[in-house]
Amino acid sequence: MIFRFRAGFLSMLFCLVLLNVSAQFKIVGYVRPRANMVAEVKTLDLSRLTHLNVAFINPDTNGVFKDMPQLDTLVKLAHDKKVKVLLSCGGGSRQKYYHKLLKEPYRVALIKGFTAFVNKYNLDGIDVDLEGDDIDGNYENFIVELRQSLGSKKLLTAALAFYTRKRISDYALKQMDFINMMAYDKTGPWRAGDFGQHSPMSYALDHLNYWSNERGVPKDRLIIGVPFYGYGFGEVPSKDRFYREMGWKDIIKTFPDALNNDEVVLPNNGGSIFYNGKKTIVEKTELAMKQAGGIMIWQLMHDTIDDNSLLKLIKQTSLTK
Repeated sequence: MIFRFRAGFLSMLFCLVLLNVSAQFKIVGYVRPRANMVAEVKTLDLSRLTHLNVAFINPDTNGVFKDMPQLDTLVKLAHDKKVKVLLSCGGGSRQKYYHKLLKEPYRVALIKGFTAFVNKYNLDGIDVDLEGDDIDGNYENFIVELRQSLGSKKLLTAALAFYTRKRISDYALKQMDFINMMAYDKTGPWRAGDFGQHSPMSYALDHLNYWSNERGVPKDRLIIGVPFYGYGFGEVPSKDRFYREMGWKDIIKTFPDALNNDEVVLPNNGGSIFYNGKKTIVEKTELAMKQAGGIMIWQLMHDTIDDNSLLKLIKQTSLTK
């Protein structure tokens, strides 16, 4: 009887552990695969993350992946901190060759290439960030077959822009462990006449309402994207791109009073820079704790490494309840 009790208790404990893991609040951060990528990542407190996405790693126009010598070191750094590392493919600008590679004659080789790359570098999965017209009639088959190739032990996630939401089929959604909702870039310098906040709280709520209520995605699989950058509108110094797109660390270095605001009005010229300050980041993290499964960050190298770090703020907020 004692043995049976212990066995039953251990079984129940194991189930509770699994439940806790699946319900873990996710903090997903993106980093670019630059020449100094490892040195940059070493400046981060990786223990504040649950997932690190390397964006972007794509094959060439023939579907062939090049070696990435630094990736081994990066993966080890992250794994030592219990952080999962994913390859993120695609990108914000269109990768036109995917239109060919996702087609039937090429897709099998492409998926084999992705899977081989993941296994070679001991990655934990793939994050698919195909956007715009790269999401075509072959997208669903690509996702389904990639899921099958990766197997159940590897993650398959997707970064999804709101304007292409109806291009993603329900069957494709079911293959994904979670989705990173890009609740930013509602507007930007490319829409000079649409002057304003590119990542308001209302936009995060729009994403949650659509993917949860209209598409039926469980809330623990919805990750709210937040920007660690801002966009400049109006009469910003036209010859200086610095003011058109500024990282968080540059915003607060240039404008020390910007910490708890979401807009900086530039002196003397009537322009403004819109971003998410500390107060909004806390509010979005609290929203994610109640109605989603975590927070996603684009991108980590825009953050500071001091007490004004937004990543630190997100982690601290996630531990408050």
